[in-house]
Amino acid sequence: MDHKRRGIALIFNHERFFWHLMLPERRGTSADRDNLRRRFSELGFEVKCFNDLKAEELLLKIHEASTASHTDADCFLCVFLSHGEGNHIYAYDAKIEIQTLTGLFKGDKCQSLVGKPKIFIIQACRGDQHDVPVIPLDVVDHRTDQPEANITEVDAASVHTLPAGADFLMCYSVAEGYYSHRETVNGSWYIQDLCEMLGKFGSSLEFTELLTLVNRKVSQRRVDFCKDLNAIGKKQVPCFASMLTKKLHFFPKSK
Repeated sequence: MDHKRRGIALIFNHERFFWHLMLPERRGTSADRDNLRRRFSELGFEVKCFNDLKAEELLLKIHEASTASHTDADCFLCVFLSHGEGNHIYAYDAKIEIQTLTGLFKGDKCQSLVGKPKIFIIQACRGDQHDVPVIPLDVVDHRTDQPEANITEVDAASVHTLPAGADFLMCYSVAEGYYSHRETVNGSWYIQDLCEMLGKFGSSLEFTELLTLVNRKVSQRRVDFCKDLNAIGKKQVPCFASMLTKKLHFFPKSK
């Protein structure tokens, strides 16, 4: 990771959707976008944010990134904040297959990223179950003082964990088959805790070790306020699939 620049970080943020899809608004997602933009900028990424793009527009931005030169970059990073289902995530007006997006960055399509980390972070709904909590004795629920206005919403469709190829790191907000939780004021649990860990350890800790800390932190949360009464007290655990071939650090670059 000793190239001239860190690399590009694309953030595709989807809050509203075409009415025909019958998908609810994702309140709180703008907090996730702003949190991620700040943290990845601090780590030296060139961050580009896009809001509520149509599928054609999103694919064009991904294609532009895949055909750009990454020769002097350490890595490439891409974040999707949206609803999801099966092998797809949703743009404003249609769903897109995740492998269509990741496939554009494989070695035969993007030579300048060969041997470099390609990181995809997917904050999307992934299931129709709640994780039944088993409370460890050493964990104290510290969220009872949350303001009632900050309601937890659940994303209730499934996204499958997918292999992507060598040097890919696929990060998912929740293990397959469960809900992903998002607070209407503070944003999603996963992105909140990911950004907190990036702020504390992003420039020092190996990235997959940092993701393991995020897994632990998210797993200690529980739902306190939710319109879906069945969600009260239920849990979430993120997951990641690493096809990286070497350690991944974001050490500060010398100026």
